[in-house]
Amino acid sequence: MAQAGLVAGALRAHGVEIELITIRTSGDRLADVALADFGGKALFVKEIEEAIVAGRVDAGVHSLKDMPALLPDGLELAAFPSRGDVRDVLLTRTGGGLDDLPHGARVATSSLRRRALLLARRPDLMIEPIRGNVDTRLRKLEEGLCDALVMALVGLERLGIKPERAHVLEAREFLPAVGQGTLAVEVRVNDGAVLRTLQRLDDPAARAESLAERAFLRGLGAGCHTPVAGLAKVEGGQLFLDGLVASVDGRTLIRGQGDGLVDRAEAVGARLADDLLARGAGAILAAKGPA
Repeated sequence: MAQAGLVAGALRAHGVEIELITIRTSGDRLADVALADFGGKALFVKEIEEAIVAGRVDAGVHSLKDMPALLPDGLELAAFPSRGDVRDVLLTRTGGGLDDLPHGARVATSSLRRRALLLARRPDLMIEPIRGNVDTRLRKLEEGLCDALVMALVGLERLGIKPERAHVLEAREFLPAVGQGTLAVEVRVNDGAVLRTLQRLDDPAARAESLAERAFLRGLGAGCHTPVAGLAKVEGGQLFLDGLVASVDGRTLIRGQGDGLVDRAEAVGARLADDLLARGAGAILAAKGPA
């Protein structure tokens, strides 16, 4: 709702009348189960996409990192507003960074990417699953149900939450999820009026970065069962992409970089996916995650 409010506010600033419609998704209702067991990322977008297709709403606002690499027929991403912070943050009850956690500390996250990157850095850590909204997760930390948890920094910022004991994990070392920090507005492909309205919010750099990262994910054929990370950055007329595929235990990481012209963003993503597959990422992608 906070994210939808940001988009609504930006449109209202352009004189557009907006009505916010709340849709509770399967991902919200199934807050106690692993995403990989119940359809993965699609759980956070399915009901919203159904409402768009049916014409009950004109557009849906998503966290881009929650969206599958392929969209349903008849839908497209009309706008990528300016990107927020892409980094993850480590929250603890005592303060400090990853290296300050005690041996065998319990770190909560349900992201396989975060799990793999944590274990690659600290194989001794005990990674525990956690679901629920931000307040629920923070409460579990304060109640001592875990020693630390990892979240997206932008999620805290959009809610105006500033935890006292937060350690930002720099993106170069702790590569974020594809689309992290980015909002995407989804619409019907034939709805010209809505498309033209939403183009006012589209940020060219955010669009190019998003297209590159999603092409990378699509080229890998990866879903929610494999740790994949990817971060694109537009600098001048060039786009630079850093991508990674990891085993769920963090013991194997295949990482690569690519670059190209901004207007060839998807080609950059596809090439990097091919490069990682050629270097063994396919075997990791074919392996099953933890039970």
